[in-house]
Amino acid sequence: MDATDLPVAVSLAVLTVALSGMSARGFVRFARDPRSRSHLMWGSGLALAAAATTVELLVYEGMSGTILLQSYVFLSAAIVGVLSLGALRVLASATVRAAYSSYILAMCGATGVLTFTTPLSGAMVSKGVISGNPPANLLIVSTLVTGPATVVLLGAVVVSLRRSWRWQTLATGVGACILAAGGALYIASFPAALYYSEFLGVVFIFFGLVSMPHAVPTSERIGRVLGKSA
Repeated sequence: MDATDLPVAVSLAVLTVALSGMSARGFVRFARDPRSRSHLMWGSGLALAAAATTVELLVYEGMSGTILLQSYVFLSAAIVGVLSLGALRVLASATVRAAYSSYILAMCGATGVLTFTTPLSGAMVSKGVISGNPPANLLIVSTLVTGPATVVLLGAVVVSLRRSWRWQTLATGVGACILAAGGALYIASFPAALYYSEFLGVVFIFFGLVSMPHAVPTSERIGRVLGKSA
């Protein structure tokens, strides 16, 4: 590895660890409260982002291959779709949430099947960066995931802020939208966007989640109310 390449490799490695840590936090929160499926989706979306940066690191180290390229194209779309599922709670009724979730999962599945059955050329990699354009069929099916998902994420940020103006909510929402936008722009043939968005998105999500106030358990809230009324 050239000395000038080391900072990039280290940055990708650190980014992968950071995304993995935030993903684990989402899974832990879901384990503590299984009713909070949004944490499961946030954790899953960040896990996919960690997988994407892992692929970036491997390719940057010269380990390019068809499976890695196919995985990256799929992850670029799936990140956006899964993150949007974590934002559904503030947007719609249970019926609409179920319908949208089914649509996104089905389209992610279709994207995965099509991606892993479509040969991809090593020409997509330029100087260690996955910068080539996927075939048109992959662009179309991926857009069916990233388009609606990006709209949902943006809508969730707006609705959340209208209900309760917290900078933590804004930071987390903006970070998720940046990650989603990077995936969408990569699918739309702006490959460098995903690399930059991963870094910026992680910074926003990190500060949003770290500073997010913990919800007070229902039993504790009831106790406070009863204590005040006594």
